[in-house]
Amino acid sequence: MKVLVTGANGFLGFYLCKKLLDIGHEVVATSRGNCRLPFNGTIGFSYLPLDLASEDQSSTIIRQVSPDYIIHAAAMGKPDECEEKKELATQINSMGTFNLLQAASEKKVPFNYISTDFVFDGVAGNYSEDAIRNPINHYGKTKLEAENWVEKYPSEWSIVRTVLVYGKPMTGRSNLLSIVQEKLNRGETYQVVDDQVRTPTFVEDLVNGIISMMDKRAQGVFNICGEEVLTPYQMAIRTANFLGLDASLLIRTLSSNFNQPATRPLITGLQIEKARSILGFSPSNFEEGLRKTFNAT
Repeated sequence: MKVLVTGANGFLGFYLCKKLLDIGHEVVATSRGNCRLPFNGTIGFSYLPLDLASEDQSSTIIRQVSPDYIIHAAAMGKPDECEEKKELATQINSMGTFNLLQAASEKKVPFNYISTDFVFDGVAGNYSEDAIRNPINHYGKTKLEAENWVEKYPSEWSIVRTVLVYGKPMTGRSNLLSIVQEKLNRGETYQVVDDQVRTPTFVEDLVNGIISMMDKRAQGVFNICGEEVLTPYQMAIRTANFLGLDASLLIRTLSSNFNQPATRPLITGLQIEKARSILGFSPSNFEEGLRKTFNAT
């Protein structure tokens, strides 16, 4: 199967492309700028630059590639940046998704969209797939707008919502676990919030869930995330302890102590019963995720 992956240069994109290639699919990777992936020369891999804000580029690439399936993982994903550059975030996250859907609709290509727990307001937490969406920052609003476009797609569509993805960074962008390791190795203190509740997701589990959806041609909305309920501070403490680093350098703090442009939802976390029953999804626990992230035995 020929799979078009957007956002291929990103954290998730690397793992998606690697897994798809490993199991024998042809991968057409797209992202802004030059390819940062180490798969050039690999049989079945090709790369095309794509600016999602360009309707013409999306249309040209879909016609040129003629994919069998699209995994749309690209996004302007930093909430504070989205808050400060709202027009650009809307152009990429919302209208970029619309442009890609319009191009894909001509050939009725099955379309899988990667979304986020930030489409929720964080008041109740433990959200099901059909919970009321009410984002409280611009990033969440653009992802909700994109979800709405996907749901109107006239062919096969699916949406993956996930939460606080972690794992070993392979293309440059750090995540919470790698930041903890870097700062504590340097003997630096690190302030981490303890009032934001999440169900953190090991990146390879997320990839396996997405590919299972593709293989089963699952349609609709699926929550694909971890099942342990943790705050970022709890994650950081467990990471420090796992690595044998000085956990006293981690400073417990609250969201209100940060002057961030984008408000974060406090309590999210997603229910995964649907993914368990339909996809056979079974996420790693956090301790397993730590071992896999840091290649420990």
